[in-house]
Amino acid sequence: MSASVLFDAPGPRSRALTNLFNVLGALVFLALLGWVVYILQLKGQWSWTLWGPVFGSEFWLYYVWPGLQNTLRSAAFATVGAVVFGVVFGMGRLARNRLLRTASGAVVEFFRAMPVLLLMIFLNLAFARLMPQVEDRPFLAVVVALILYNGSVIAELVRSGVLNLPRGQGEAGLSVGLTEGQTLRSIQLPQALVAMLPALLSQLVVVLKDSALGQIIAYPELLRSVQRFASGNNNPLQALLVAAALFIVINWLLTVLAHRLARRLSSRTAGATRVVQTEAAVLPGGAATGVDGPDDGGPRPTAEP
Repeated sequence: MSASVLFDAPGPRSRALTNLFNVLGALVFLALLGWVVYILQLKGQWSWTLWGPVFGSEFWLYYVWPGLQNTLRSAAFATVGAVVFGVVFGMGRLARNRLLRTASGAVVEFFRAMPVLLLMIFLNLAFARLMPQVEDRPFLAVVVALILYNGSVIAELVRSGVLNLPRGQGEAGLSVGLTEGQTLRSIQLPQALVAMLPALLSQLVVVLKDSALGQIIAYPELLRSVQRFASGNNNPLQALLVAAALFIVINWLLTVLAHRLARRLSSRTAGATRVVQTEAAVLPGGAATGVDGPDDGGPRPTAEP
């Protein structure tokens, strides 16, 4: 039995208390769920006149599908831009030049501390004044805001990924004549990117969820499309529950993909050790070679030709 470094393994009493609290928590959750269902029943929210429209083809073809396309489109553009932004400014934070390192750090810390919704509103107003001829300004504002915020987070992932590599990786590059910049680009950065792929996929979940904030600036993503449908059919609860279920399913699939990728990468870098037993080769004189055993230091017989 192995014990954790932070705490000892729980005993029988602790396990019993844990199971008891788990059961009580499940009962409380079921009670709250039953109470919510009862309240909705009293208010007539389970009526088919409210639920029927969300199962119709009009809802899915003209509201859910276009909104889902806009959500995925903004998330895809923002993910690519955030990765490029993060790699550039992450390397800038690792640069030898102090001015470049300070400027990159200021940009990353500023946008990492800025709320995404505030960035979207500000950029939408700025694009309306600077580029009034552009029709898809909400989409541009959503994508740029997501790039700036999530790119700053990825820049920190890049910096920490490179700094967490064994020091021998950088020393090996310098020993073969590479400069520090070449070592960073050719040896350290590729290894850091591979190691941070699960974290990048997890950040994609954040990008997808934050794209729903675009409904504040009239970007027709999934949430806004569903709200438009609900306002015309007077069933906001039913329509929003469908939108929430779609977000949960998509984000759950991305989370599963991130976990599987993490296990695959860990198995490639730290595979299980396997003991291989080799059979002994018996020589004509009766001696054996290739046997894993103690050596008595005596002379070994050799085979006669």
